[in-house]
Amino acid sequence: MKVHGDFESALGGGHPGHVVHVRMRQENVGQGDPLARLIVDVPDFPKPGILFRDITPLLRTHFAAVIAALDELFSAREWSEADAVAGIESRGFILAAALAEKHGKGFVPIRKKGKLPPPVVGRPYALEYGAGVLEMQRAEGKLILVDDVLATGGTLKASAELATDAGFRVLHTALLIDLGIAKDFRCLGAAPRAVIRYGG
Repeated sequence: MKVHGDFESALGGGHPGHVVHVRMRQENVGQGDPLARLIVDVPDFPKPGILFRDITPLLRTHFAAVIAALDELFSAREWSEADAVAGIESRGFILAAALAEKHGKGFVPIRKKGKLPPPVVGRPYALEYGAGVLEMQRAEGKLILVDDVLATGGTLKASAELATDAGFRVLHTALLIDLGIAKDFRCLGAAPRAVIRYGG
């Protein structure tokens, strides 16, 4: 059974046609992490053979705790070095905007093609069945890049490269969940930081 989380569209970010077969158990997560226990496993969604990790109940009931946990992934010095927090469409927006407000930083959206007014910079990225394009407006500054879930890593990697193309410097990347599919994944030379890791 493949594993799909909110979001990285159907394991988006791998090679087209690449199928990732994974068997994971909830007990592998964070030694009883109270946040992890609120993630609901939904089998055969959005299509047969996919195990969907639904973070909606977690955000609905423990949003402040989620933001606090993401905040703690970085030191006060690391937060002070950033000018803004970038979020990847769509749930990455929610997390990044909350972190930006908490630290008095700007918020930078990374959106799907056609959602931002021009001029924009775009970068294609591979999905399991086809491809997509991410876009952002050109600017400058130091970013912390945030998304909700890491599956194969393609979306995060493309977003970091896009931010660089658009004139930003990405200092760090942060995730609510690492599904444990992309073993030893690195983005811009460093492993992303995650609150919850599956398959550990």
